[in-house]
Amino acid sequence: MQFTVSLSTVFRCSLERAFKAPMLCDIARVHTGYLVMPKVTHCTNDEAWGRVGSSKRVIGARSIAFRGGEASTDRVLVRDENEYWKIQVDDFQTWIVGFERFVGEWRVTELAPNEVRVDYTYTLHAGAPLLAPLQWLFAKGFWPVYMKRVLENVRVLAEGDAPFLYA
Repeated sequence: MQFTVSLSTVFRCSLERAFKAPMLCDIARVHTGYLVMPKVTHCTNDEAWGRVGSSKRVIGARSIAFRGGEASTDRVLVRDENEYWKIQVDDFQTWIVGFERFVGEWRVTELAPNEVRVDYTYTLHAGAPLLAPLQWLFAKGFWPVYMKRVLENVRVLAEGDAPFLYA
């Protein structure tokens, strides 16, 4: 079973910053934690991050639903410069209601100088059909709220002058 959640907004920054900020800035400033989602503290094995085929281990803080430590693996599937990212989050080290992987997409379209439309989508891939009601609640209730928080954190980084940590 799959659940897809999409958000759109407009960033007031360059196309390059709107494109690079969500993937190449400090992830700890993007995923700041919310309810069952732990705050990301840092990443490891991220030397090649940002290139197609690269991956990194995401490290999360202790929370009510997570013991702390390695949380998941992020993988870059597609990078079309100044247009589109596709990543996969998997190898979860905590139980996430039977979800097996999340596939995220970030598309940017320049509307005018310093005006960029951002289309942000996640498809949550679920196993364990018996958990379908809980998965639906997570995907349709919790996940859109979490994505809005992430989107606003990325906006701050993109519209500001946060450095890119990766190439």
